[in-house]
Amino acid sequence: MTLHSNIDQHSGPLAILLQLTELLPENYAQYRPLVADGLAFFLQRLSPLRQQAIVAAQLELPSSASRERRVLSLFRLCPTLHKLGQVVAHDRRLSADLRQRLQELETLAPTDSLAALRPLLDREVGPVAGLQLGTETIAEGSVAVVVPFVWRHATDGLPQRGVFKVLRPGVQDRLEEELAIWPLLGTFLEERCVHHGLPVLDYGNTLETVARLLANEVRLDQEQEHLRQAADFYAAAPDILIPRLFPFCTPLVTAMERVDGCKVTHQDLPAGEMRQRAERVIRALVAQPFWGSDEAGALFHADPHAGNLFATPDGRLAIIDWALTTRLTKAQCEAVVQLGLGAATLNEARVCTAIAALGQLRDEARVRVGVSKAIQQVRAGRFPGFDWMTSLMDGLAATSAVRFPEEIALFRKALLTLSGVAADVSEQMAMDGVLVRHGAARFLHGLLWRRPWAWADSRAVGAHLSTADLVGLWVDLPATTLRFLAGNRGDRGKMGDHRRPGGGLARQ
Repeated sequence: MTLHSNIDQHSGPLAILLQLTELLPENYAQYRPLVADGLAFFLQRLSPLRQQAIVAAQLELPSSASRERRVLSLFRLCPTLHKLGQVVAHDRRLSADLRQRLQELETLAPTDSLAALRPLLDREVGPVAGLQLGTETIAEGSVAVVVPFVWRHATDGLPQRGVFKVLRPGVQDRLEEELAIWPLLGTFLEERCVHHGLPVLDYGNTLETVARLLANEVRLDQEQEHLRQAADFYAAAPDILIPRLFPFCTPLVTAMERVDGCKVTHQDLPAGEMRQRAERVIRALVAQPFWGSDEAGALFHADPHAGNLFATPDGRLAIIDWALTTRLTKAQCEAVVQLGLGAATLNEARVCTAIAALGQLRDEARVRVGVSKAIQQVRAGRFPGFDWMTSLMDGLAATSAVRFPEEIALFRKALLTLSGVAADVSEQMAMDGVLVRHGAARFLHGLLWRRPWAWADSRAVGAHLSTADLVGLWVDLPATTLRFLAGNRGDRGKMGDHRRPGGGLARQ
């Protein structure tokens, strides 16, 4: 009997799983049938053994178990769903109860014993002089388990505390099985959108992109290289800690410094100090790499959920788990700035040009409509910061008007995750404020180092802005004023048309 027939014929644990879609907020209620279809599609394509394990885990829960608890049980057994849960765990569009449950996925008590991991450690690391392994595992993530150790270096004999990051037994097979389903799921969801009368979004490309990126989760050798790059980048930031690697890393085992502390969202300090912590998170994860990028581009941590961000006892921010990263080129960072300048000056053509520099236009007419609506929001008072920008890009990508490259998609995912985390650290610290202040300081510093004979349009130094950009803003000020006034008259005209008999909504 297939899983699909189980779902159809029984009101047991699998039917309960499909009811988990009721956890979607009311303003997304129309998508609940689509999510139920997608979940059933995903589950019935897992192997029979995986299906049985999921059923068994649900049966072990008491009949009174909440839907949030059942979600946690399901996500814990599926690494791709586990990662999805971590990404949205601080998304404030979800209910507080669901967010709280999903945040448990950020740092789990381990279920894999040290005995199960010992053969891999012995084979990969082998005997290391002065190495003393801990007696049990101490944490578990979506794909890896953490094992503590103490190493006494032969030179000085001082104890150094570290951890081994080891892949969970069988996780590679589970991950490969699930990742093979995701591209098929995208096509299926697009078909079901038509059935349910929902907008047909670009699920296929989105899920295929995410699947390729999640495949990097098990590339520990790649993560080790990312850790080295991050250590170099943050070397001059005394309040940022990147775990130091030990010399006995292997492609399948990462040996690194053990970090003490708590999740950054833990409310353990007065409000003022929590604001400083939130500012540090935004500065380190977004502002520093974005404004500090050079010709080599900007390296961003692409999985900044709270389980990967620790507040250390000495007040530093520790950034761990560098399996997923994304790198924006300097040209892409400059295009983001131009997008913001275009919005601030209400210049739709400039915004469209910046969008074209960031992605592949597939429907220019739809792009112009989307940009026009977004500029209307700015005229109405919305600040054209990162939240405005990502909302615009999301809308354009969802309608397939623009196809953005993987690095932009992952950058957007990181911003979504980080905005929720920062708000949970302190609601009094706005991401855009930190970015603007850091960018302004970077630009002023760049002016001091800009050579007098440098080209006026050079953006080589100082916040991806040139002298010509600033002069252009000043020269464009009268045109910006006219665009604002003309736009406001147009908006009032549309409102009047809706109110007149036979006009706008009255015609509908």
